[in-house]
Amino acid sequence: MSKYICLLLIAFFWSCQNSKDDEISFNRDVRPILNDKCLRCHGGVKASGEFSLLFEEDAFGQTQSGATAIVRGNHSKSELYKRIVHEDPELRMPFDAPALTQKEIDVLVQWIDQGAKWEKHWAYVPPKRDIEPPTIDSLSWAKNKIDQFVYAKMQEKELSPSPEADKATLLRRLYLDLIGIPPTHEEVKVFMENSAEDAYEKEVDKLLASSHFGERWAAMWMDLARYADSKGYEKDSNREIWKFRDYVINAFNEDMPFDKFSIEQLAGDLLPNPTEQQLIATAFHRNTLANDEGGTDNEEFRIAAVVERVATTYEVWQGTTMACVQCHSHPYDPFRHEEFYQSMAFFNNAKDNDSYFEEPKFFTYSEENREEVESLLAYIDAELLPEDAAPKEPYLYSEKEAVLTRLGYRMHEAESFYESSSFIELDESLSLLWQVQDSSWVKYDQIDLENIEQIGFFASATIGYAGDISIHLDSLKGKKIGAVKITKTGESKKGADNRYNTREFKAAIDATEGKHDVYLRFFKGERYDGHLFYLDKMRFYEREPRMKLYSTAFNQKLKKLAEIPATSTPIIQELPPVEARKTHLFERGSWLTLGNEVESGIPNIYGYPETEEPKDRLAFAQWMMSEKNPLVARVAVNRFWEQLFGFGLVESMEEFGTQGEKPTHPELLDWMAVRFETTHDWHVKPLLRELVLSATYRQSSDADVEKIEKDSRNQWLSRGFRTRLSAEQIRDQVLTVSGLLNPLVGGPSVTNSSVDGGWTGVPDWAVKGDSAKYRRSLYTLWKRVTPPNEMLTFDSPDRSVCTSRRIRTNTPLQALNLLNDETFFEASNALAVQMLQADADPEEQLMFGYAKVMGRKISDKKLLLLKELYHDAQEHFKQEKKDSNFPEAAIERIGDEKNNLAALVIVANALLNLDEFIVKG
Repeated sequence: MSKYICLLLIAFFWSCQNSKDDEISFNRDVRPILNDKCLRCHGGVKASGEFSLLFEEDAFGQTQSGATAIVRGNHSKSELYKRIVHEDPELRMPFDAPALTQKEIDVLVQWIDQGAKWEKHWAYVPPKRDIEPPTIDSLSWAKNKIDQFVYAKMQEKELSPSPEADKATLLRRLYLDLIGIPPTHEEVKVFMENSAEDAYEKEVDKLLASSHFGERWAAMWMDLARYADSKGYEKDSNREIWKFRDYVINAFNEDMPFDKFSIEQLAGDLLPNPTEQQLIATAFHRNTLANDEGGTDNEEFRIAAVVERVATTYEVWQGTTMACVQCHSHPYDPFRHEEFYQSMAFFNNAKDNDSYFEEPKFFTYSEENREEVESLLAYIDAELLPEDAAPKEPYLYSEKEAVLTRLGYRMHEAESFYESSSFIELDESLSLLWQVQDSSWVKYDQIDLENIEQIGFFASATIGYAGDISIHLDSLKGKKIGAVKITKTGESKKGADNRYNTREFKAAIDATEGKHDVYLRFFKGERYDGHLFYLDKMRFYEREPRMKLYSTAFNQKLKKLAEIPATSTPIIQELPPVEARKTHLFERGSWLTLGNEVESGIPNIYGYPETEEPKDRLAFAQWMMSEKNPLVARVAVNRFWEQLFGFGLVESMEEFGTQGEKPTHPELLDWMAVRFETTHDWHVKPLLRELVLSATYRQSSDADVEKIEKDSRNQWLSRGFRTRLSAEQIRDQVLTVSGLLNPLVGGPSVTNSSVDGGWTGVPDWAVKGDSAKYRRSLYTLWKRVTPPNEMLTFDSPDRSVCTSRRIRTNTPLQALNLLNDETFFEASNALAVQMLQADADPEEQLMFGYAKVMGRKISDKKLLLLKELYHDAQEHFKQEKKDSNFPEAAIERIGDEKNNLAALVIVANALLNLDEFIVKG
């Protein structure tokens, strides 16, 4: 009897388990079939028969024929089933395509009969907040909870972890990952001699506190922000926006919480009493392209910028490709066409409008100039008469402008209020430099001319321009109120502050009341092309300015205050409510074909109640960084993981939707996302600290045959990653080991030799001396049409659009670049000099060179190869003496060691080309 009962129990549990195994999962079993076979005709782009399998409400509704496509619990009454098994090829689905296999039909039948349970894609379901790390049988290997998740997956895949990497390899990996440059020879020596248990942990904390930490992680963010020092399109005019880059560097260095960092970039201008840095943060979305080509429609390119901001926002913070939803509903994910424009409504009321000078701009001062402005303002405030006093302005530049205006010293940067112009051509290498024709004009919007008797033009007429400017009110043919003759000034050069040397030309104007649009109309004095004209500032002279009531010393201070240059940064600013634009759906994505008006909102898939939907950009940003958003924390931790391990837990970092890769470790991803948001309170440094302290991160990258066969791509993390360094890291590493690197943090973009790449039709870049030439790659001036050569060669994007993931390539051009690029060759010279000075023994020189480059001792086998190369090169230069002069600058510093140094340059060049040097192992 007992045996009979046991058999029954076994049968019962087996049937329960079998039933559980047979339960069809929509996400696992059904969705792949629908995506592959059905959505082409019944998805977001196209809904034949008024039937879509992309949205739940459509899938279970009536089709155009009146039949119900899916009847839960009864496949035989479901039109979907009838069509996929129909014998008539005109009626069978998929139409005009291979039929579903019997296995696929069985899956759909079983799913319908089991109740056709619909499931959201995993990424749109909030992560569980109570996930516990799995229990493992090797707690001695695990150094933190991350390792428990990783080890459990290894066990599942019948893999085991690799031993810890050697100290030298681990230190180099850590430096490159956390600050983007390798350790110095001295830093390696100190670490290797430190046998304390916490030596590695102390190195981690030291690097997290380094000022270079922000530079390394800002380099990652520049791809997402599509940062460039130019506007793109055909003209690719210069853009001054480096203050945004400095904001990002400082934010990472200060470990600004990621939610605050994100909100400030998306809506810093809408925060209560925004600071200067919060306004500069909004330049994230001023990195969009702008078109300065004559004859283009500003509104068209304003809209193009707004559309791109929507797509970028969703890619950066949601891991979602929304660009296609501009034209139609998403092909594979539940985003409707109109939802793109609901999101666009959040961004559609920014003030910028594709004008040349990119208003609105925010003006700030360098630290040195800031101190001087503050000192002058303090002096002026102390001397002001009571009737000239006024409340303090919130920002230093606006306070300076307010003081000057009140006292009648109205000096403005020409670009600070410029609205539109008509010049034949702009010289793209020179800001504000115009080619003048008789048809040329400039318009200034709503200038207050009350009590103004003269306008001063601070200008430079280059290449011999001479002519007249007439001043008109409200239109080109409006009332003429004055004129000024511009005389020849000869060719002008830029000064140390990167501005042209200018002279002031004054025009007396008729008495005028109120505000007017002011037009400057240009007439050439001589008839030939090439008249170039540069307008720097305009000054408005009042008839009875308040400044006349003050002393000469006071007025000198006022003049000095007016002349201190400020740095401008294009920012996002919201239009006032009375000027708010309406947002319409664009039919087929065309801005010329307006559909229904839409209100701001977020896609329904996120399950946010309509009554609580955000109504402005700030509320949208705050929702995005809230726990109600299922994606943002996952996308963020996945991005940081990818930077350390070479691949994300979700490899398709730009796409978490149904067409993206599934997470290799879904529980780990969700656990880290929740921990980042709660335990770490959105702070990046504790997250990175936890990652680099894990045993998973510290593994050796050596792999045996078995591991390669079982896991060729190292998806299951049973060994360390070997990934090629980024373009920036390769160049920065070369500069570091050669001793050339200029470690200055922050500041304007600089040019270096690599920018001049033999391109035609673009300006030559002036290299601003060795100090700037050898700064980190992050600071290299970035032109979208002609980015730095070595950056493109090593897979950097041109930053015309947001790039979440650089696809690594391996081409002969990369090797040629490493061998022959001027920066790499100069670094070889500098390294060779250090090798020669390190020791009199050539063998010691070679050992020193390798240790300096790789951060560890050289093996006997590699030393033998280097010695052969050195002796071959030495013999070559003895026989071909003229060739030994090629590292001339280096040889001059050494004297009689020409042949030895020349040979060492060859060795140094080879060291900087080693695979192990450009790879993080």
